[in-house]
Formats: sequence, C-alpha cells, structure tokens
Amino acid sequence: MAEGIFIGLGAPEKDGGIPQYLNLRRANRHGLIAGATGTGKTVTLQGLAESFSSLGVPVFLADVKGDLAGISMAGSPTAKNADKLVARANEIGLADYSYSDNPAIFWDLYGQQGHPIRTTVSEMGPLLLARLMGLNDTQEGVLSIAFKYADEEGLLLLDLGDLQAMLAHCADNADSLSARYGNVTKASVGAIQRQLLQLESQGGDHFFGEPALDIHDFLQVDEKGRGYVNILAADKLMQSPKLYGTFLLWLLSELFETLPETGDPDKPRLVFFFDEAHLLFDDAPKALTDKIEQVVRLIRSKGVGVYFVTQNPIDIPEDVAGQLGNRVQHALRAFTPRDQRAIKAAAETFRINPELDVATAITELKVGEALVSLLQEDGSPGIVQRTLIAPPRSRLGPVEPKERAIIQSISPCAGKYDAAVDRESAEEILAARADAAAAAAQVAKAQAEADKTAAAQAKAEARQREADLKRQAREAAKPSTLDRAVQSATRSAASSVGRQVANEIGRAVFGGSSRRKSSGGIAGQLVRGILGSLFK
Repeated sequence: MAEGIFIGLGAPEKDGGIPQYLNLRRANRHGLIAGATGTGKTVTLQGLAESFSSLGVPVFLADVKGDLAGISMAGSPTAKNADKLVARANEIGLADYSYSDNPAIFWDLYGQQGHPIRTTVSEMGPLLLARLMGLNDTQEGVLSIAFKYADEEGLLLLDLGDLQAMLAHCADNADSLSARYGNVTKASVGAIQRQLLQLESQGGDHFFGEPALDIHDFLQVDEKGRGYVNILAADKLMQSPKLYGTFLLWLLSELFETLPETGDPDKPRLVFFFDEAHLLFDDAPKALTDKIEQVVRLIRSKGVGVYFVTQNPIDIPEDVAGQLGNRVQHALRAFTPRDQRAIKAAAETFRINPELDVATAITELKVGEALVSLLQEDGSPGIVQRTLIAPPRSRLGPVEPKERAIIQSISPCAGKYDAAVDRESAEEILAARADAAAAAAQVAKAQAEADKTAAAQAKAEARQREADLKRQAREAAKPSTLDRAVQSATRSAASSVGRQVANEIGRAVFGGSSRRKSSGGIAGQLVRGILGSLFK
C-alpha cells in the first residue's frame, strides 16, 4: 500500500483494470461517499476506515445503524457474506486478502454502549446551543449575554443545571443587565429555559458535564502502530437529530481550536466519517452553514480529513461540497425529480471521462460498485472511473454485548470518563449567593425588629424615668410628718403669741378694761389677723 489506500479496481473490462488509490498526502482534503440505501456505502466506509487504521491514522465514525461496530472484530469465513467478500477480493486481484480486526474504542453520549462523551456548556458556546435549541435571533442574543455575564463573573457553565441557574439569575436582574448589555426580557429567558427542558428530555443532560472529553484521546495508536477506530454509538442519538448534528459540528470545532497547524502531512492526524451527514444541514440557518463550511475548509490545515456519508449528494451545501476532493459515488435511483437533479449534479462534479457516460452509469451501478474520483499527487482530481470496491477485512455487522464489554474493558480510556464529576460551578455558586443573601436579609430583618423593640423599650423606660422624676419631685416637695407637726405647732404657737400680743397692743391702744369689749370688735380682730399672719 505504498501508493496509499487501495479503494478498488477501476475499468476492469480494459487492460486488467486501473487500481484506484487514495493518496495519503491528499486524504486531508476531505471526501464524499454517497449513494442510495443498500448500494454499499457502509461497506465502502468500513473498508476505508480499517485501511486508515492499518496505516497508523486514527479514525472517528458514527455507527448510526449499529453495524459498524464489527470493525473491531476480524471477519470470518463462516460469516453470512464471506463468499461474496472472497469472490470480490479474487475479482480485483487481492492475493493477500485475509481477515483482521482493528483496535477500537467505543463511545456513547448516553454512556450505555461505550465511554460517555461529555463537554461543558461553556465549551459548546452560545452559537451551537442556539442552533441545537432552535432559538431565534433575539433569544440567541439573550443567551450570548448570559454567557458573557457568566464569564465576567467567573461563573463556570458546566452542565444544563448551571445554564438554567444562570438564566434564572439573568431574569431576576433583567433591568440591570439590559442597561449594561442590551435588552434582556424575562419572556426571552423563559423561552430559552423551555427549550433547555426539551433538550434535557432528549438526553442533553448526559452530554453536558464533566469530565469533559480530551480530544487527544481520539488520536491514539496501539502498540502495533495502528490507529484506534473511535466508534460512536449513534442509533439512539439519531432520535435527536439536532443533538447529533450539533455534536458533530462541536467535535470539528474543538479539533480545529485544539490541534496545531500542520499543513499537508504525509498522512492525516485523524479522519472523520460523518454518516447521515444531511442531519448537519437540515433546516440549518445560513450562519451555521457558513460556520460548518469554514471549519471544514480550515481544519484541513490541522491534518484532519472529513468524509461525509449521505444518500444524496445534493444534501451537502455547495460551499461545503466544493471542499470535498475525494469522491465515491454509489448508485442513485431516478425515481423522483429530486433524484434526477441529484444524478445530474453528481455527474457534473466529476472530472470528465470521455469513455464513460457518468449520468447513465450512476443509475446502472451494482451493489459494491461506485464511480470514483480521487485527488492526485499534484492535488488535481483524477478522471472518474467505474470501480469495483475492495472488500473490508473486518466483520460486517454488529458485535455481541459480551464482545463489546470485553473491548471496552481493555480500552485505553477505561475508567477515565465513566463516572460523572459535579464540581462547584455556576449553579452551586448562585445558590450559595442566594442563600447568603436570604440569610443576610433574615439577619437584617431580625436586627431591625430587635432595634425596633429596643427603641420602644428605651422610650418606655425614658417615660418611666420621667414619671419617676416627677413623682420624686412631688414627694420631695411635700413636707414630712415631723415637718407638718413642727409647722402645726409653730402655727399654733404663733397664733397664741399673736393673740396675746394683739391683746396687749389692743389694751395699750384702746385703754383699760372699760373699752376691752369694744376693742374686741373690728379693730381688735384686724390687729390679731395682721399679727397672726406675721407669726405663721
């Protein structure tokens, strides 16, 4: 395989056929495997994946129907399709054809058929989350504000609980956030929260969390130098197509941001096969399609090859399809006008072969046949050839649960991702802040009540003291019993003395006893009154 990966034998009817090789130095220029159901796309994908693995190139593929897991096991001469595989190998001259397995790591977003794949909400970012939840522009803007505010506040957004708590906090502080970042309405926040609940019900809560995937675990080789085939169990994931599509786009974006620039290496660092690729683009807004096109175009320089697998080539947007240099086109059926447009579009994308009517050949291809055009050493596309595809050497079909368990137990990632970790993040911090604020409010309320009670008590005590002082003053102003007795005795004595003095004065003034009686009249009484007053 010095020339690259043997795809199959082209034009076998002339000169013994023309071998079709995928040049490893051009394998990172991406590719397309297309064809109607049952025409051999999965077998082509499996043969390519195991060939990359044998050459030391790690592979990632999504097992949509559950039949690609067999790549981890060697084929068998007693298998159902063994005779056909051997016959095809002999037909295209594979003298060294034999069965072999491939090192594999099983992955599953739900953690049921492989190691869980997780990422954090922060790593996913608002754009992909908005696409995943189908948010409108206004809601996407509010979601971006929540992310920015969390970043500025140092709040980690790890799982959906963190994002829900952050959105609730934004709703409670909508006025201040609106003044700072732009309009934040409780209605928009509520709409996002409802979409998050739907995402959680689709299994999104399994995808978001820690430990987050270390992308370098996809780049491993075994002790024999073979690249590991990373197999994502996607049969259940397909029931949530938005989650599937967004996950694949996130994975590409993560690789692009993590891996260093390598240009065009001698062989790719990693090759992706995206089965049911139309799910990436169905109902996708223009902004997201542009993002996919950008990632696919730029990730080539990271040494990563991306191969889209789909039933109809027109499922792939033109801007993305223009980046796919290596093409394997299986049969298409012209049952509908859309099928006819697809046939015409596929025929026009190939480099013309004057000896081949491509549009007609696409409808005549048998199972295991394809029209193949691969990039040459100089980067130019090769002339399209009708090609018999080489058979894979691994098992065609699923693995048994026991076999899966054994392979997973010896995986290089065993035990690394299986147990979820819930460390302190936005949800816990905001809850702690709310509890602290509630406790502080309670303390403040209790203190206010205490202050009010103390003030009332102090006022009452002041009133009591004032009353006591007045009472004491009144008591102090009253004479004592002794004083009253002395005063009474004094008045009595004074009165007696006064009377005597008055009598004496009266006698002196008015003469002897002949006038006593008359002096005891008005004048006498007057004198006695004056003297009595003086001696009180």
